[in-house]
Amino acid sequence: MTTVDKHMSVRTSPGTAAVARDAVRKLLSRHRPAVSAGILNDALLVTSELTTNALRHAGGITVFGCVIRGERLEITVEDASDALPTARPPDDPAMPGGHGWPMVCRLAVEVTVSALPGGGKRIRALLPLS
Repeated sequence: MTTVDKHMSVRTSPGTAAVARDAVRKLLSRHRPAVSAGILNDALLVTSELTTNALRHAGGITVFGCVIRGERLEITVEDASDALPTARPPDDPAMPGGHGWPMVCRLAVEVTVSALPGGGKRIRALLPLS
């Protein structure tokens, strides 16, 4: 279930990255002034990377949220795994993937990873909206 409230936030339990992207797209469609296509694409890319990693490597998404705070979009993904995100070694072609985490860190103005009291972690990425 997805909810959008008057405070420009969305909280949902997506089973796929596509559902999370739809929530971000819906939230940003309400932002005024409208965000550029480039900013929307960056937000959708970060959402895809964080949610896909939680689904593939961390046992699934326990909480997903996105909220507009001033001129920034905050994307939050929680999962049940204590394992921290990692990037693959830059020159190891034998290891597929591993490019998403550095990309998230490059696109966001701030990224935090916090351990949750009951186990698991919360990843929070702030992206500029202008």
